[in-house]
Amino acid sequence: MVEDGTGRLSVVAWRKVVTSRSSYCWNVGAQLLPGCRGRGVGTQAQRLLVHHLFAHTPVVRIEADTEAENIAEQRALEKSGFVREGVLRSTLFRGGQWRDVVRYSVLRDDIVPDEPLERFGPSSGPSARRGPSRRAGDGARP
Repeated sequence: MVEDGTGRLSVVAWRKVVTSRSSYCWNVGAQLLPGCRGRGVGTQAQRLLVHHLFAHTPVVRIEADTEAENIAEQRALEKSGFVREGVLRSTLFRGGQWRDVVRYSVLRDDIVPDEPLERFGPSSGPSARRGPSRRAGDGARP
């Protein structure tokens, strides 16, 4: 639950995704109350969750998925340090139709150790330090 001094704003959640017999990553998500959208609440909640999971678990990868039409969530993920990896076609069935999903990830190496959380963002976060966004398969590293 994400709260401020006035009450509940959002819920963040994570689930384990087994990637092999000996490894896993986390898949994270956030849901905001309609009145809390557009204020940076989701961005900050996801940023804090990423830092918490990296600080308290051994994973090296955290991923997030959002519907291709959800541009606001895509922006929030990018501001939180996530990198767009690609589109998973016809992955989610909702409202009577199959929908595309966009996959994002952030790696432990993308986070600068001991950097204050408030410095992460569109102008100084991990995405800004590595230049143009990496795309899946291009082999680029920061």
